Amino acid sequence: MGEDATFEARGLTCLRGRRLVFEDLDFRLAAGEALMLVGPNGSGKSSLLRVLAGLIEPLAGAVAWGGADVREDMEAHRARLAFVGHLDAVKPAFTVRETLASWARLLGSADPVDNALAALGLRSLAAVRGAELSAGQKRRVALARLVVERRALWLLDEPTTGLDAASVAIVERLIETHRMTGGIVVASTHGGLAMPGAQTLDIGDYQAEAA
Repeated sequence: MGEDATFEARGLTCLRGRRLVFEDLDFRLAAGEALMLVGPNGSGKSSLLRVLAGLIEPLAGAVAWGGADVREDMEAHRARLAFVGHLDAVKPAFTVRETLASWARLLGSADPVDNALAALGLRSLAAVRGAELSAGQKRRVALARLVVERRALWLLDEPTTGLDAASVAIVERLIETHRMTGGIVVASTHGGLAMPGAQTLDIGDYQAEAA
């Protein structure tokens, strides 16, 4: 995944509507490193992840990969990242295997669907349709997309929502393996997710003081 890869936020400021969500936010991650975003609901964690993914334009500052502003080549930036948000995007009529296979075709992935099923403990659910899955099972299916995509940068918004302790452990191992191969992870959490050695960023530290 490129040992010299670096991912940075430089003086990021985000405005949503008339609200200044955060300002002058900085971090720097090298290959194999992770950043844990913390803060209460509504503090701006999701907004930051969307800025990092190129889905929201910052009011000021820049997001950089390998020292270069990602806005210089957004197509390349989108090709290197995997974003898992709050919506699991699991179609009710598709089986788990069909869902993963459709993502693989869409993404042009050569990685076998069986690898994704195994990685997220979904083999026994491969023939189950989305409409029959629990919230936690749908979440694991959504996270299996990370295995299908095989991207260098993972942006994860509350990835353990709805998961039991055993499933959280699966996600933690998935993240650890990704980091061991040089991948970079930015994940928001309210707790319950272990990422040993990760940096921590409290979004509240970058919110504008009330006038």
